Amino acid sequence: MIQRIQTLYLLIATALMAVTIFTPMAQFFDGTQEYTLTAFALKDAAGVTAQPTIYMGILLALAGVLPFIVIFLFKNRQLQIRLCAAEIVLLVGSLVVMGIYYYLSARLFDSVNGLGNLKLGVIMPLLSIVFVALATRAIFRDEVLVRSLDRIR
Repeated sequence: MIQRIQTLYLLIATALMAVTIFTPMAQFFDGTQEYTLTAFALKDAAGVTAQPTIYMGILLALAGVLPFIVIFLFKNRQLQIRLCAAEIVLLVGSLVVMGIYYYLSARLFDSVNGLGNLKLGVIMPLLSIVFVALATRAIFRDEVLVRSLDRIR
């Protein structure tokens, strides 16, 4: 249902993942040139792809679409809970993949101290995990309430 709090939580999670897809995650400096890590590629300042990161982009896109789909499955709360658990697994996996690509990019371009500057896109999956967990909790509360009312009849 649209008026439930879990809908807002899931919409916020979807918006956060959309921000993750469209914002840079890190910047690296290779002596003279600056490189930006995004969801689908590691690009230089001119926009030329230095290294594709398509797997991370696909994983982030799936993690962005799934909460939006869960909103419309309000008649099947058990399925909603399972898909929210799958979403949390996707988000943790996307964080791991982001870490791997960050490490590989830092090693590829000998940045200052081997690290780059983290950007806003890295924090969004963490916040999304929190909102999906809150949505799962609210869906579970609804399920408990409906079952308790069925018992009264």
